[in-house]
Amino acid sequence: MLRVVYSLLFYLSVPLIVIRALLKSKKSKGYLRHFKERFGIIDKAIQPGGIWLHAVSVGETIASVPLMKRLQKQCPNLPLTVTTMTPTGAERVRAAYDDTATHVFVPYDLPSAVKGFLDKVQPSIVIIMETELWPNFLYYCNKRNIPVLLANARLSEKSAKGYARVGRMTRYMLRRINIIAVQTKEDAKRFLKIGAKPNQLAVTGSVKFDVTIPASVHEKANVFRQRFGSDRLVWCAASTHEGEEEKLLTVFEKLMQQFPNLLLLLVPRHPERFAKVAQLCSKKGYKVQLRSDDVNCDNDTQILIGDSMGELNAYYAASDVAFVGGSFIPIGGHNLLEPASLGIPAITGPHVFNFAEITRLLTEAGGVIKVEDSDELTMVLSDWLSDSTKRTAAGQKALQVVKQNGGALDAHVKLVTGLLPSTVCLGKSRENSKKEFLV
Repeated sequence: MLRVVYSLLFYLSVPLIVIRALLKSKKSKGYLRHFKERFGIIDKAIQPGGIWLHAVSVGETIASVPLMKRLQKQCPNLPLTVTTMTPTGAERVRAAYDDTATHVFVPYDLPSAVKGFLDKVQPSIVIIMETELWPNFLYYCNKRNIPVLLANARLSEKSAKGYARVGRMTRYMLRRINIIAVQTKEDAKRFLKIGAKPNQLAVTGSVKFDVTIPASVHEKANVFRQRFGSDRLVWCAASTHEGEEEKLLTVFEKLMQQFPNLLLLLVPRHPERFAKVAQLCSKKGYKVQLRSDDVNCDNDTQILIGDSMGELNAYYAASDVAFVGGSFIPIGGHNLLEPASLGIPAITGPHVFNFAEITRLLTEAGGVIKVEDSDELTMVLSDWLSDSTKRTAAGQKALQVVKQNGGALDAHVKLVTGLLPSTVCLGKSRENSKKEFLV
């Protein structure tokens, strides 16, 4: 009955959803591209019977790529369909998979849209990255006996409280998932509290630790470094949000007094904010250049706006120190493993609830420093920028944490193949179908 009421309310809200999409399309035209797909109407050709991966946006898409590349090798006869919620996520899918996967925008959680999508895709398995739960989505997968794996799942205290407020619906959704592969034991305990069963849970660690940096990243970083000026110190402030850039520019103003040749590489999280952030920096009196200008920074350039997609790792690799945004405001932080996997020391603000365990491991090792405000950020940056030995040592400590915590990728591959028929994947055996459950 709850799902029926939910569905009715969702149908009634469709006009508002369309209006919202129209408003968003003014900033990003991608929100109206293939809009019919949001209602389960898919015109493009899709090979049915394969893997359906759902990754909400850019972060989840990037995290999913190593896992899906492994599965494509191990299960070569299974086509891959990838859904995202956002246009930026769609761009990352196309960049990561070329023509080896089909991208479709995920349908709204309306019964007609979900059924239309499943009729077209007919997946053999559904893999949801991190935590994205929708009642109709899970109901119809369960009704059609399609196994569902919640991969690399995490659940913060804040999110757990939110799910607990709608406890009956949460339990309804969780019981329709075959396996919940959680990053930590703390995540597992929170899932248990909101209604998951012990035999659904497997503690695997985070697939984000299983990082392989392509040679092309370092090659591009070397090009960037030459363009920045090889004799300049570079501070990369990445994945920043509204309200953070003002604070970072205040810090930059102070640092310029000590390091007049310092270059700030500023990379806003969302592409629609690139122009706005560039304008903000110019209004503050800084000489600003855009990555999209595709020219060398001259000695007068003080801030470079990283207004491109898919180059964040190269930005980090070309920098001396990094600040990872979404952490000076209660967004919950972003992925600190990206600079860590490149041996770049990083700083984060206090709001890291989305990456609490990863942040704890990196800060305890000395590869990341968590600061409470812009004054502390200024002090840490000044210290690291003044001492190349100190920042190099911190970067190596971060890299060591990444290396020591790998293995989640193998665990996820075993879980996925364990849910598929024995004839589907290469090298599948009884052994790799086993799961270690949290009791």
